[in-house]
Amino acid sequence: MAPADPLLRLINVTKRYAGVGDASVSVLAGIDLTVERGESLAIVGPSGSGKSTLLNIIGTLDTPSSGTVELEGQDLSRVRGAALAALRNRRIGFVFQAHYLLPQCTVFENVLVPTLATNNEVIRDGAPDRARRLLERVGLGQRLKHRPGQLSGGERQRVAVVRALINEPQLLLADEPTGALDRVSADQLGRVLLDLNRETRVTLIVVTHALSLARGMERLLELRDGRLDRPRDP
Repeated sequence: MAPADPLLRLINVTKRYAGVGDASVSVLAGIDLTVERGESLAIVGPSGSGKSTLLNIIGTLDTPSSGTVELEGQDLSRVRGAALAALRNRRIGFVFQAHYLLPQCTVFENVLVPTLATNNEVIRDGAPDRARRLLERVGLGQRLKHRPGQLSGGERQRVAVVRALINEPQLLLADEPTGALDRVSADQLGRVLLDLNRETRVTLIVVTHALSLARGMERLLELRDGRLDRPRDP
């Protein structure tokens, strides 16, 4: 039996921004990356190196200047408009440094927000039970009726993780998910992400400055000078 294709493949991806006059600023200088299904990958690098830009391109929130991004062999540059929004909603989950929870909604309601945009009846109908199960799994089973303002920072980020997983995505992208947390809460959230990666086999890519989190991943790469490589000081 032939091996399955990787979940994600980037081929010579570049990103340039307009500079002064005719000059341009190169952020990504030919990224080649293959990520297997169920893998966990950390990307580290100094501030301003392009880590978030790379994650946004993978997540279809931004487009490369050149190169190809493939998800399950599908060239994402060929998907546009409503079809791209549906793909993003169904197949990719996002966790950011800020939790972006709706303050007027309960924890349970916040988790269910992404299901409002899906036309997959199986996903939508099973979402309430899945939300309760995942919230219980991350230690928030008693917080379903609480609002974000009644939670700690670490609890709010765990809600954001569950929200990102509610549509059962294949790919979970986390951009500095522990950056605004104290050490104890950051360590706890890191364990949650890794445990959910192993238990659900969702492919996990984390951009982080936290080496303790990065070293827990199956693979660690550093973005420097616009390219991905093994870290100089792992």
